[in-house]
Amino acid sequence: MQCPKFLTCSRLEDFFYQHPLLQHPTVSEKSHFLVMDSQSSLITNHNSSRSAWLSRSPAAVVVAAAAASSEEGAGLSFNMRAIEDVEEDGRDLRKPLLRKGVWYAMQEKGPGQLDLLGSSRILRNSSVAVLLSVLVVALGPIQYGFICGYTSPTEDDIISDLGLSLSQYSIFGSLVNVGAMVGAIVSGHMTEYVGRKGSLMIAAVPNVIGWLAISFAKDSLFLYIGRLLGGFGVGVISYVVPVYIAEVSPQNMRGTLGSVNQLSVTVGVLLAYLFGLFVSWRILAILGSLPCLILIPGLFFIPESPRWLAKIGLNKEFEATLQVLRGLDTDISLEVDEIKSSVASTDKTTIRFGELKQKRYWFPLMVGIGLLMLRQLSGINGVLFYATTIFESAGISSSDVATVGVGAIQVLATAGTTWLPDKVGRRLLLIVSSSTMTLSLLVVAVAFYVESSTSEGSKLYSIMGILSAAGLVAFVVAFALGMGSVPWVIMSEILPANIKGLSGSMATLANWTTTWVITVTANLLLDWSSGGTFTIYTVVAACTLVFVVLFVPETKGRTLEEIQSAFR
Repeated sequence: MQCPKFLTCSRLEDFFYQHPLLQHPTVSEKSHFLVMDSQSSLITNHNSSRSAWLSRSPAAVVVAAAAASSEEGAGLSFNMRAIEDVEEDGRDLRKPLLRKGVWYAMQEKGPGQLDLLGSSRILRNSSVAVLLSVLVVALGPIQYGFICGYTSPTEDDIISDLGLSLSQYSIFGSLVNVGAMVGAIVSGHMTEYVGRKGSLMIAAVPNVIGWLAISFAKDSLFLYIGRLLGGFGVGVISYVVPVYIAEVSPQNMRGTLGSVNQLSVTVGVLLAYLFGLFVSWRILAILGSLPCLILIPGLFFIPESPRWLAKIGLNKEFEATLQVLRGLDTDISLEVDEIKSSVASTDKTTIRFGELKQKRYWFPLMVGIGLLMLRQLSGINGVLFYATTIFESAGISSSDVATVGVGAIQVLATAGTTWLPDKVGRRLLLIVSSSTMTLSLLVVAVAFYVESSTSEGSKLYSIMGILSAAGLVAFVVAFALGMGSVPWVIMSEILPANIKGLSGSMATLANWTTTWVITVTANLLLDWSSGGTFTIYTVVAACTLVFVVLFVPETKGRTLEEIQSAFR
């Protein structure tokens, strides 16, 4: 007897033919497949309940039907167990590396267990779970900032203690970017197969090992190894954290919470600057491992990204996790439907490089990569990595204190503007930020040019030193206003779900490649000409303004599904 045939909606067909599970040897051209109507409701004469059918993922239903119908008498013996077996096989391809978050486990046990643990009131608040989840993963960007700021206060001590040359120290400073490039390459696929939390766990371990290698280094080799390991972790963190925050945040808080990523980076930079005034470079390396040492256990207490859970077909876990994140009393039915619709409309599970030529893919990828590259080419990491050297060139005697001051101003400016993306919009912030950066860098360049042509003890020399320092502070504040956080927010928002792994890796790799270029050349360029260096950065900042005006869309007030569908 033949297995019954059904009608199908067109969007299932592309997904059907591309799904790796359909390579099962029992699937043939003569197989009869279960298919679905336009409302995704199965029309069947099978005696299983309709709700039982609807709880299955479409791919698993199709494969199970194909396998069953290829055997003799399959129409009589076809049952839900076959679907469950195939569905479980599919889940083995991609699954969470870490166990469920504590809150999800409590929610799964019901209200009585929640009340017993005193968590019911907390979890009924619609924002508490999201805020605490963001605070935990924000330890990753703090680590990112600390590793960026580490080279500024330690330069003289490491060079003298280990007998390094300036070029060797420049290599040490830039190797974090080389490691981050490797991390960026694997980050996209890693997050798709082991989840956002699992990827952060994998990134945290080499970070800790890297800091220990630096702390106990006796020569440049251990310094280099430690810096590479730390860079790998930072490369993964720099992609995963913005994506995780965007996917767990409600629409009205996504811009603000997304800015926490950059705020945490600035906090890490400030901590490196501040502690560098009081402890040796070896102790400072030990302190650098603390954020990841705290992050590792913290990951066991937060939920996985609900959108990723939906994407891999873990629907029960997806809805439970989303309920915890939005509050136990919140109606999540509309958001659940939007996310499921977005996942269902993804026409392929994988995509080849050649298919990126479609505008729905290349345009958001171009915007994401362009913003991340331009923010780095404006010279921000050159300023942060070698702030002490820059202030010394400007003739400021207390250069270390001035560096700490810049770090503090950056934190305050970033903290003071975290609410702006959701109020005034991402695009406007980028325009104001890049235009102010251009003007402030121009002031710094002119000040250094004038300073180089005057005698060191003159009044004009002192004025130019103050002016260049003021310009640097204005540049850091302008960067924090928009270009610091908003590019990462936009990148996590606009990349389509079915290419997020591939395109996310490409965007993050581009970010770290340009960071490496800036870091390895900044010291050498400053030694060549401080004025010339900042002239180059000024031109890049001006190009950034033009790029934003021409290409960057506004994403404020739109769901991730709405943003990504606009490019189709």
